[in-house]
Amino acid sequence: MIRTKKYTATILSILMFGFVYDDLKGQDVHFSQTDQSPLTLNPALAGAFSSFQGIALFRGQYGSFATPYKTFSASMDGRLTAGMKNSNGNLGAGLNFYNDRMADGFYSQSTVGLNVAYNLKVSRFSRVGVGLNTTFGQCATNPAVGQWGSQYDGNGYNPALSSGEAFYEQSFTYFDVGVGAIYSYQTDVEKVTTEADKGFTVGFAAFHVNNPRNSFYNSSIQTIPVRYSIFANGNIGVKVTSGVLQPGMYYQRQMKSNELLYGIAYKQLIRKASWETDNIKEIAFSLGIFSRLKDAIVLKSMVFYGPLSVGFAYDINVSRLSLVSNFKGGFETFVRYDLNNFNRKKLRVK
Repeated sequence: MIRTKKYTATILSILMFGFVYDDLKGQDVHFSQTDQSPLTLNPALAGAFSSFQGIALFRGQYGSFATPYKTFSASMDGRLTAGMKNSNGNLGAGLNFYNDRMADGFYSQSTVGLNVAYNLKVSRFSRVGVGLNTTFGQCATNPAVGQWGSQYDGNGYNPALSSGEAFYEQSFTYFDVGVGAIYSYQTDVEKVTTEADKGFTVGFAAFHVNNPRNSFYNSSIQTIPVRYSIFANGNIGVKVTSGVLQPGMYYQRQMKSNELLYGIAYKQLIRKASWETDNIKEIAFSLGIFSRLKDAIVLKSMVFYGPLSVGFAYDINVSRLSLVSNFKGGFETFVRYDLNNFNRKKLRVK
């Protein structure tokens, strides 16, 4: 049994694995602003909706009662064939970096992923896309900073006692593969905002399809199980308010572990971008409320200025863990640059 400096293995497992309930044999991505980490949501999103976008996202979790669990993600993606004439298809590509660290450096994971995708226009407003993700990952641990069950002598923790653990290695690397597909229906008839007046996107993806090894003990039995990701989100323009409703649902399943995040945001346009000049940029903000089933209520806010947007989210923990977290879960913040929002003329659907 593994222990941190203050807490039991049960709490450590919750922090390490990031899913809401049940046991999980490996660690996977876990964000409240899931749509701001598109390449870990679905490989087919690479270049699907932007000529180029770059996103940096940071998450801090459980700092109210333990050493914060910190996660950083950065990605860029875009279209490689956007300038080709008389083509209904676009080839997209993306690069994603992900790192998280827990419990004073006891465990950390870093990944670098390359995504390629192809999106095909099948009708005036409809597109389908498929994508492939390949990832190189590294996991590392520092057993010296942990407290082990064998180091408790009946009265308390005794660092002089041996941990009894014999790690084959303190770091290992792996190669990972994922696939995904999306379907989107988007219109831009009234041009209420840079988002479509009416539209939705649905997607399905499977990560770790090659079941890479996940063990510090050189065991071929311990592997990362397949993570399935399903999402659906939409844009519903509200003409009277010059705003748009943005509902969303994100579901992940890995072995017996499940995560369901669902809710709605409202984006209000303050100033439209000019179709004639780049000097007048869009200004807008959005507010949203989401729920992570059996875990947290998530409050979101975003501010938009031309190609730049900044967002913040906070988790109010409502699970059994709230007994020690005092309802404090985690916070996220991100910065995004979207080239398509720089010049709105590029967004028109012909």
